[in-house]
Amino acid sequence: MPQLDPTSFSPQLIWLAITFVVLFFLMAKVALPRVGAAIDRRKVQIDGDLDRATKLKAEIDIVIQAYERALAEARTQASATVNETKERLSEIASKRSQAAIAALAEKTATAEARIAAAKTEALANVRTIAVEAARAATSRLIGDDIDDTQLGATVDQVMKGRA
Repeated sequence: MPQLDPTSFSPQLIWLAITFVVLFFLMAKVALPRVGAAIDRRKVQIDGDLDRATKLKAEIDIVIQAYERALAEARTQASATVNETKERLSEIASKRSQAAIAALAEKTATAEARIAAAKTEALANVRTIAVEAARAATSRLIGDDIDDTQLGATVDQVMKGRA
């Protein structure tokens, strides 16, 4: 093997040094600047993306705050509308209740008047029926008719005593 031959070490070392220097200069002047430029481009792009993301986040925060304010205002308005509607419905219910109470009071008064009239009429009929019943009873018991005025006075006395 020629690499292990000690007489050819010096030319091998010289070619090694020449190859190393050429490769070093190629790497330093061609490859590494390209890699550095790619890294710089990526760093600039990443920094730009981060700046854009920060700006977008700030805009989103502003939009979220505006949304939350609008939502709070909408809730406040909805609550006010609900309260207003409750009050209005309560007033309507109160008016209807008062109208119903008034109608019932009127119907009650009318019914009481009819009952009083019926009671008066029934009491008047009771006297007449009582006089006729007394006449029929006395006529059966005694066999003779009694005077209507005398029967009426007796029925009146009995009715006053019971009233």
